[in-house]
Amino acid sequence: MLNRFFCTLFLCVLSCLFLKAAREGEAASGVKGSQGSQAKPVPLQGADSIHRTYNPFKWLGNYLRNTNKHSDRPFDFSMLLGPSYSAATSVGLGVTASGLYSWDRADSLLPKSNVSVYANAALSGMLAVGVRGNNFLPRQKYRFDYQLYFYTFPGDFWGVGYKNGSNDANKSDYERVKLQFKPVFLFRLNDAIYVGPVADVEWVNSFGFANDRLLNGQDKSVVNYGAGFNFTYDTRDFVLNAFRGNYFCWEQMFYPSGLGNDYAFSYTELTYRAYRQMWKGGVVAMELHSLFNYGDVPWTMLAQVGVQGRMRGYYEGRYRDRNIVEGQVELRQHIKGRNGVVFWVGLANVFHDFNHIYYDEILPNYGIGYRWEFKKRVNVRLDLGFTKDNPNFAFNINEAF
Repeated sequence: MLNRFFCTLFLCVLSCLFLKAAREGEAASGVKGSQGSQAKPVPLQGADSIHRTYNPFKWLGNYLRNTNKHSDRPFDFSMLLGPSYSAATSVGLGVTASGLYSWDRADSLLPKSNVSVYANAALSGMLAVGVRGNNFLPRQKYRFDYQLYFYTFPGDFWGVGYKNGSNDANKSDYERVKLQFKPVFLFRLNDAIYVGPVADVEWVNSFGFANDRLLNGQDKSVVNYGAGFNFTYDTRDFVLNAFRGNYFCWEQMFYPSGLGNDYAFSYTELTYRAYRQMWKGGVVAMELHSLFNYGDVPWTMLAQVGVQGRMRGYYEGRYRDRNIVEGQVELRQHIKGRNGVVFWVGLANVFHDFNHIYYDEILPNYGIGYRWEFKKRVNVRLDLGFTKDNPNFAFNINEAF
């Protein structure tokens, strides 16, 4: 109940701040004058005129019409407030700020760096804030990627393994608070290859389990400290919304007991993506992803279906196990102006080990989505994903992959 109270309060604060900004922006745009001259008094024209002056909807319309028209700015930064929804968090209100910039504007070949700051609150009691970004440093010698986020919300847990996840009777409520910071610093070896260290700190505090038997004796609260390396091959023309190019990433992480971990384990994560422009306005994107865990893996770090834009429509974490193999293919078609649509299909399989991979446990996924260009090559997306269980909407910024 306390979570829901603070989230409802946060929703109200976001709405009030947005309306206040709208009024101030509209009032500022109505003041005209020149240096050394005195502005003429404006006669009162009745209450209707005053209301038009502070019309937040007019201000919002003007603002949204111009969010993708400032790519020449040193720091192209815009904010968007609107509804959000996912299967795990329900209906909410979120604010996202997206920025594009260059560490060396004189270098036209240097890819644009980006940063995204977001805050979200939902009626379910979810509250989340975070920041993530990709930085291409001068002369492309180095690359620095990062993500930092905090969230708290009531969720559902089905246990570990495909059979537990597919059993509706296993659904049990619990509360969790999570904080994660993961920086990646990469050295450029040639035009497309980067390699460098990765650090990871993740804290999960869970409580209020309706059925803690599903944890198989593991701790409800877990802290993980990890270190490893990242090998990346990247020829994409734009990180957030590629039209062409390839991307391959091998991330190898270790969480030994010597770093203070109660659960000593490691994982190997492999990701391959390809982008091809097939015709005017049409791009086909493909992704293959796998995550393999070794050792004493805590339940919070198991491979999960429905995370990071994959298998859209699945409840995040309903299906989890030591390993996952999944893939998706998406057609992205520009329609007109700032509008576009996407269609995708995907498959995933979570399994304990390679001796327990079964054809009848493959999870299907397909869906359709709408795209609106918020900034140049940065889209707001609304997706409807169909799953083995129930269809669900997802509203977010940036492409799924």
